[in-house]
Amino acid sequence: MLLLQWPEHTKQMKPLNKYIAIDIIDEEITTESGLILSDKDADALRYKKARVVAPGTEVNTLKKDDVIYFDSRSGYTLLIDNSPLTVISERDVVVVL
Repeated sequence: MLLLQWPEHTKQMKPLNKYIAIDIIDEEITTESGLILSDKDADALRYKKARVVAPGTEVNTLKKDDVIYFDSRSGYTLLIDNSPLTVISERDVVVVL
């Protein structure tokens, strides 16, 4: 799992309304028979795992550092100080671990 160290000025960043800033967690996916899926096959999966960096101002169900699964077809990625940051809507979260 890759945890990014965000620059000091981005630690004060706060998504607005029902948006959530997340770090996507790269995980190795293995089938029941023990086969490891290729990156291409893993990208085809609908849901991805992530860590909440900052919940939005109107998000009450999640807090910083929660691990979630979200719809990978949603959201968008920003580059902030050359570090990728994905922003999704609260309705795109399907599971909180």
